[in-house]
Amino acid sequence: MITLLTAFVIVLLAAVAQAVSGFGFALVAVPLLTATTDPRTAVVVTSLTGIGLTLTVATRERAHARWRTAGWLTAAAVAGMPVGLLVLTLAPDRLLTVLIAVVVVGCAVLVWRDVRIRTGPAVVGAVGVFSGVLATSTGTNGPPLVAAFQALGYDPRTFRATLAATFAGSGVLGLAGFMLAGQVTPTTLALAAAGLPAVGLGWWLGNRIFTRVDPVGFRRIVLLGLVLSAATALTRTLTG
Repeated sequence: MITLLTAFVIVLLAAVAQAVSGFGFALVAVPLLTATTDPRTAVVVTSLTGIGLTLTVATRERAHARWRTAGWLTAAAVAGMPVGLLVLTLAPDRLLTVLIAVVVVGCAVLVWRDVRIRTGPAVVGAVGVFSGVLATSTGTNGPPLVAAFQALGYDPRTFRATLAATFAGSGVLGLAGFMLAGQVTPTTLALAAAGLPAVGLGWWLGNRIFTRVDPVGFRRIVLLGLVLSAATALTRTLTG
């Protein structure tokens, strides 16, 4: 059974990753929490602890965010969230763990190959819907957004700020969905409470790293974090 200290350490690592890469929180937290508890608890705890961070970053970095893009993606995500909630509620634990592993590995491949998708309105809308499905099923809705923002050629600060704005909007809506679906339990609340103090500390540490890396170093840090979290998720799947 996961301990409160373990939850604190995992959230700390995830917050550092988020501050440095702009999208690492769920991709680090969900697989690591899944390795120590069940996937549903992992997804909900990640949502509960991450929402405050993304709201804070979106507010502080608002001058660098592309708000029109973030708003359109969040609106599109609403269409996909009910599907994700059905998967989270009905799928067996092992299937959820496999989905988490596949999504994390997929994101690592996207970054490694520097995949860039077309960014017309229809494609961006589809990306938003898919991210909504992932947000409420695996908690790792970063991969399609990463591909879209890479295609737009955002610099690291704009990349981080726009992702934070998108995550903040979808995070609030996703959390409401978890509550309506009965997925917010005393266990998830206790683990989230243990992890919350780590969010601010992790952001502070990660932000200090962020201001000292160049774009090439930025991409390498993102890739390293994704590979490590993907390996953790796959190990959990194969040995679970």
